[in-house]
Amino acid sequence: MALFNYETRNDHWRILLLPKKLNVSFSRLIVDRTEVIRSSISPVFSKVFTVDYYFEEVQRLRFELHDISSNHNGLKEADFLGSMECTLGQIVSQRKLSKALLKQGNTSGKSSITVTAEELSGNHDYVELAFSAKKLDDKDFFSKSDPFLEIFRVNDDGTGSLVHRTETIMNNLNPVWKSFKVSLNTLCSGDQERELKCTVWDWDSNGKHDFIGEYQTTFKEMKAAMEGKQIQWECINPKYQVKKKNYRNSGVVMLTQCKIIKMHSFLDYIMGGCQIQFTVAIDFTASNGDPRNSCSLHYIHPYQPNEYLKALVAVGEICQDYDSDKMFPAFGFGAQIPPDFKVSHDFAVNFDEDNPECAGIQGVVEAYQNCLPKIQLYGPTNIAPIIQKVANSASEEMHTKEAMEYFILLILTDGVITDMADTREAIVHASHLPMSVIIVGVGNADFSDMQMLDGDDGILRSPKGEPVLRDIVQFVPFRNFKHASPAALAKSVLAEVPNQVVDYYNNKGIKPKCLSDFESSRAFSP
Repeated sequence: MALFNYETRNDHWRILLLPKKLNVSFSRLIVDRTEVIRSSISPVFSKVFTVDYYFEEVQRLRFELHDISSNHNGLKEADFLGSMECTLGQIVSQRKLSKALLKQGNTSGKSSITVTAEELSGNHDYVELAFSAKKLDDKDFFSKSDPFLEIFRVNDDGTGSLVHRTETIMNNLNPVWKSFKVSLNTLCSGDQERELKCTVWDWDSNGKHDFIGEYQTTFKEMKAAMEGKQIQWECINPKYQVKKKNYRNSGVVMLTQCKIIKMHSFLDYIMGGCQIQFTVAIDFTASNGDPRNSCSLHYIHPYQPNEYLKALVAVGEICQDYDSDKMFPAFGFGAQIPPDFKVSHDFAVNFDEDNPECAGIQGVVEAYQNCLPKIQLYGPTNIAPIIQKVANSASEEMHTKEAMEYFILLILTDGVITDMADTREAIVHASHLPMSVIIVGVGNADFSDMQMLDGDDGILRSPKGEPVLRDIVQFVPFRNFKHASPAALAKSVLAEVPNQVVDYYNNKGIKPKCLSDFESSRAFSP
C-alpha cells in the first residue's frame, strides 16, 4: 500500500487521482478527490489517498487540478488548471516526485505538483525465541524422557495452528532447545495478547509420543524477557492434577531468549534509495533463423514486434522506473561478431565494450535492431558467461554492505542451453549476491530442462552439490503468454523479485538507508 500527500505551486483548488489505462483510447476511473483549498496559490492538501502497490505492474496515474468556483457547483463548472501523469513506481522510487502541470495541449506553465509517498504495511517483524526446561517428568522405563516442545497459536474459533516444533533432546530431563525464528504474524497474527498453547512431549520412535504437560502464555508475556526478567511456566498435566493430591507440576519451561528482529519491506529499500540495475541478454544463435526471413524469431516486422521485443519491453518497462539514469546494459550471446567474426557469449549489443549501456528501453530496442544486420547468428547457447558478467558487478555492490543497487538480469533465449553445468555453478554463486535472473524462453522449443533452473520443483545445486543460498531464477516460456497482454508476462516473471530483494538484504543484515542518507532530490529521467 502507498499513501500520497500533495503540494502545488500555482483561489480554489481540488485535485483528482485517476488511474490511466492505455488502449486505443484510454478510460479513467476517479480514485479519490482532495478537499477544496480556497484562496491559495500554493495549496498543501491534507487528504491522503491509499492505493495498492504492485512492483510487477505498470500502474499509471493521472493527477488533475481544478479551480472550483465560489458557488461550489462541482467539477462541471470548474476550470481545469492542469494535469500530471506518472507511474506509481516512479513515485515510490523517488519518494517525493515533483513535475510540471500540463495544460490543454500538453503545454507547461509555471505551476507544478509534488506528490509524496509512504508505505502502509502490516508487521513484517520476526522474533527469535529460545526455550529450556528442568525437572521434566520421566516417561521412559529404561532411560530418561526425550522431550520436544510444540507451540500453537489459538485461533478465533478455538482451534490451534502449529507455529513451531523444536528438535528432540534425547535422554534428558533438563533440555536446552535451539533458538528459532518465527514471524510475529505467524506466531500471534500480530496480536500480542493472542493465546499461545505450548505442549511438551516425550518422543517415541513409533510416533505415539507421550504427553508430559502444557501451559498457556501470550507474546506480551514473553516480551518481558527482553527487559531481563526471567520468564518461566509450570508444565501441567491436567490428569495428574486431578488424580494426585500433592501434584505440583511436570517440570518447568523457561524462556531464555526473546529478541525482535526488524524485517524491512521491499518499499523500505526502494524508498531508501535502492536502485534496480536492469541488464538484458539476447540469444543470437542460429536456431533463431535468418533475421531476413519472416519465419525467424529475430525478424523485424515493420508493424508487429517479435517475441524478443515484446518480452524485453514488457519487463523493461517495469524496471526502468527504479533506475535513476535509465541507462541499461544490453548484451548478446551465441553470435559471430565483427570485426573478426569470432563467437562471443557476452558482447555488447551496441558494440561498445567499454560502455554497453543504452539510453532507456527504446535505446536497447534500437541497439538490438541495429546489430542484427552486422552479426552472424551461430552458437552454441551458453548463458553462464553473461550470468558471471553481471555477477561481477553485483559482487562489487555486495562489498559496499549497503542497499544501493540490486541487479536483475533478463535472458531471452530460443532453446535449451548447452552449458547447463556451468550455468548451475554460476547461479549458485549468484545466489549469494544482490541479483535475480529472469529467463524467458522464446519460440516453440522444448524447455522442460530449463525448469530445473527455476528451483520451484526442488533446490538447484551446482555440479559439486552446493545448493543455492536462495531462489533467484524465474523461468517462463513466452508461448504461455502469446495471446495475453505484455503486462501478464511482466507480472509473472517479476512477481517474485520484491521477496528476493528483501530476502537478500535481510539475510545479510543490511538495513535500508534512511531518506536523509541519500540525495532525495536526485535527478530522475522523465
